[in-house]
Amino acid sequence: MTARVAIDCMGGDHGPSVTVPAALRFLDDHPAVSLILVGREEALQPLLGKWAGNSRLRVVHASEVVEMDESPALALRNKKDSSMRVAINLVKNGEADACVSAGNTGALMAISRFVLKMLPGIERPAICAPLPTTKGHTHMLDLGANVDCAPEHLLQFGIMGAMLVSAMEHTDRPTVGILNIGEEEIKGNEVVKAAADLLRASDLNFIGNVEGDGIYKGDADVVVCDGFVGNVALKTSEGLAQMLGSSLRSEFKRNWLTKIAALIAISVLNNFKERFDHRRYNGAILLGLKGISVKSHGSADAFSFGFAIGRAYDAAENRVVERIAGRMAQTAVSDITTSAEPA
Repeated sequence: MTARVAIDCMGGDHGPSVTVPAALRFLDDHPAVSLILVGREEALQPLLGKWAGNSRLRVVHASEVVEMDESPALALRNKKDSSMRVAINLVKNGEADACVSAGNTGALMAISRFVLKMLPGIERPAICAPLPTTKGHTHMLDLGANVDCAPEHLLQFGIMGAMLVSAMEHTDRPTVGILNIGEEEIKGNEVVKAAADLLRASDLNFIGNVEGDGIYKGDADVVVCDGFVGNVALKTSEGLAQMLGSSLRSEFKRNWLTKIAALIAISVLNNFKERFDHRRYNGAILLGLKGISVKSHGSADAFSFGFAIGRAYDAAENRVVERIAGRMAQTAVSDITTSAEPA
């Protein structure tokens, strides 16, 4: 199978100057992929270089662009020929297996949900992304799509996250935890406690509550939370990482002795930077849709955007949507069987 990924080349802070070079580099590194670059053709064609006319690369013209500060409702209603909308339509029509955009998050969520529709049994889409841990990485959801959630939504997030990790990490029974203010079952608000009960009663490999520090200890393969908590945790983590990196650089530049120390420790510092480089974790999948839609950071550079393309490619190759749909169908059958049993 050759995965086909549609890219909204006009989205994000930098547009084609980042998205196109990232796409061409991805083509060089992945011979089993074909890409569809969506955007204003006059802006894209001059950047294609040796790939112009290649069968693995196609340009689809879109006359409009969704701006980063634009209202999602207006983008959905008024910009039907935006690069974002056209890229998502390619997934809907079966011409692409996944799409990637660094554009307006709210607009991407609204258009993806409107065009692709929800999988049966899933009430709300969730933003899911990997985060680094001492053991490798974990997947956390929701990271901002749903500010308020019912317990049933958090159960659905757990199922989707587990199916994602099972498919992409080839893990038979990934562990699932729910983010809480303590490990004890009595901790948390009523929604979290009710959601924990639902997760515990499911056939997921649920390990219970995970505290904030447990995210980075790698306590669970999947960490479930509502979008408000998840987004705050994500942005706080990103800010802390940037502060630590900046502080470390400042300390090593303090005087000639610290500069010598930096030279001695250069290999350790480089390894540390590579392991925890946030750019390598770029690319959040909007789970719960009848298609793969991936959100890149709007400020991503070409290196970082390449990882978002990789996330879309891996999700398509590992048939994540089909895995989630199959699992939700099993859940529906199980619920029907249970309700039909005599009391």
